[in-house]
Amino acid sequence: MSTHDPSGSQPEGGGQPSFDKQSPQPGGGTPEDRPSDPNPSPAPPPTGGPSDGTPSTPPEGPGAYGGTYGGPTGGQSPPGENPYGQKPYDQPPPGYGPTGYGTPGAGPVPGMPPIGSWPRRILARLIDYLLVQAVAVIVVAPFADFGNRSGEVGAFWLGCGIYLLYEGLMLGRDGQTLGKKAMHVRVAMLIDGNKPTQSAAWTRAAVYILPAVICCAAFWWIIDGMFGVFDKPYRQCIHDKAAKTVVVTTD
Repeated sequence: MSTHDPSGSQPEGGGQPSFDKQSPQPGGGTPEDRPSDPNPSPAPPPTGGPSDGTPSTPPEGPGAYGGTYGGPTGGQSPPGENPYGQKPYDQPPPGYGPTGYGTPGAGPVPGMPPIGSWPRRILARLIDYLLVQAVAVIVVAPFADFGNRSGEVGAFWLGCGIYLLYEGLMLGRDGQTLGKKAMHVRVAMLIDGNKPTQSAAWTRAAVYILPAVICCAAFWWIIDGMFGVFDKPYRQCIHDKAAKTVVVTTD
């Protein structure tokens, strides 16, 4: 027979279940009882797949890169290519044609006039040379005896000095000497077609004149001119190469 008296005093704690202790956690025991993991594993990153509609591999093919270029397929071209599928190093320099020697009638950069022809350039040089030498002779005549070589040499040296100043100043102003104005050609910077900078103008004049003074003038001018005959595609003489200039037409 049971001796429990329901009306008797409650056991310690009031006979009610204690809520001070947490319920058991998965893995057994309470959080206080379970040892902490010193190296918890990070949650795996979300991955795309057929279930969420995102591709699991990088896109391939033209236009697969979405972006702002807006090519024919509306996407951005892959790195290293332009929106039209041509790599930068495959593009010919401005003025080059399919043969690599320049499109006939095209200037070095877009919008620049065509390269000046050799007859115009040679005649322009001849006009400038005769004008400068005429001035030199007039200046030297009162002080030199043209019956001997001294007068001729003095006129030539003075003419070279005048020509250096003449060409440097004229080209630095608008890219044209009087001879070039008469033959409708001008000197332009190869990179952008603008008139020569002051440094380019004086470099061009110095490279043309100073070697002629130091050595045989005729020999140097022939070498300088023949270099431009065989230069492709811009027909640059040595003085053009040194100054990074080119001769173009003005009509």
